Amino acid sequence: MTFAAKISLGCIADDYTGASDLANTLTRAGLRTVQTIGVPADDLALPEVDAVVVSLKSRSIEANLAVSRSRAAETWLRGRGASHVLFKICSTFDSTDAGNIGPVMDALRADCGETAVLVTPAFPETGRTVYQGNLFVGAVPLNESPLKDHPLNPMHDSNLVRVLARQSKTQIGLVDLATVTRGADAVRTRLAELAGKGIGAAIIDAVFDRDLETIGLVAAQHRLSVGASGMGLGLARALVSTGKVTSTAATSEAGAAVGGPAACLAGSCSPATLQQIANAERVMPVLHLDPDRITTGEDEAQRALAWAKPRLADGPVLIASSSTPDQVAALQARRGRDAAGHAIEQAMADIAEGLVRAGVKRLVVAGGETSGAVVDRLKIPGFLVGAEIAAGVPVLRAVGAEKGDMLLALKSGNFGGAEFFSDALGLMR
Repeated sequence: MTFAAKISLGCIADDYTGASDLANTLTRAGLRTVQTIGVPADDLALPEVDAVVVSLKSRSIEANLAVSRSRAAETWLRGRGASHVLFKICSTFDSTDAGNIGPVMDALRADCGETAVLVTPAFPETGRTVYQGNLFVGAVPLNESPLKDHPLNPMHDSNLVRVLARQSKTQIGLVDLATVTRGADAVRTRLAELAGKGIGAAIIDAVFDRDLETIGLVAAQHRLSVGASGMGLGLARALVSTGKVTSTAATSEAGAAVGGPAACLAGSCSPATLQQIANAERVMPVLHLDPDRITTGEDEAQRALAWAKPRLADGPVLIASSSTPDQVAALQARRGRDAAGHAIEQAMADIAEGLVRAGVKRLVVAGGETSGAVVDRLKIPGFLVGAEIAAGVPVLRAVGAEKGDMLLALKSGNFGGAEFFSDALGLMR
């Protein structure tokens, strides 16, 4: 494989599952897409592509580190011809008042010389909409959704103009739905007005897919945008409709069978994942780890591997560190939020490494932080994007992995249906 001489769209994602979601969205829209893990080495062989999604694990780290890593990714993408870069964030705008969305946006905006940046986490297909600058998760405002109890980035304000203003050094404006419904020219006029007032970024409303298409047409004419996979969908459709990219069917190469044992790991504490684990117990062996034992240094990883290895020949297994929000809060109070989170992530990475050494070739991982820790440990530099398991979650085929051919699915906590683990394994042959 050879790398494309020039890519049409560059993307920087702040976590691995969100990157998979975006890569899946771009692939469905007809763009040949590769997801990389971290900033790629120059000698990594990749296929000819229209879009590259550089996956970072930067959502919940210190803001200055998130900025430096995002800048390195942007430099790599611009060097390969990307005239537009999307900074991909979570569709629930996961961040605290200290960052990291605002600081990264400010740095990328300064680097590329953009005057005003469009920002939206809207993705109506997954129930994320923005109206009058307020983010809704399904029918409820963000601050009334389960995200108010997120263990790392609890969201207590649904007004994204306020949320982003607390993080950014620039003034934040609003492009409302009434403007969006009047079309791309109206949005361009409004954005120019805001820029003329010294406003450097604008939350833009979106309630329907057609709103994303309008936003994409405007954003594609700028150097930078910030948003969730809905923004990626709008950009992809703009590139196709304007003839800059020729739409293609997603290749089946990414989903070709690899055989071998299969396993699932769950680290997310979202209600969706907890229900998916409960349903999986009906069809596969499930081991629930003890988070307290992990954080006190007891070797839960070795216990898990000793449990799993004899069972792999008989079918898939699932190992979960997931807990309810109340249990997570109690653990964090006892052990410290960062220390507990880091210990559990590393234990899950230890388990993944041991499973792969035991011959696992198909691996399903639930949880953004868990997915990041696992992929980092397995040293997988990139993926080809294949068939969609659930909205925002594709089958991924490892590119350049030290352990050889593998299929993976990396799921954000709230994504997927009730039978997600079985659905994923059904497509990962």
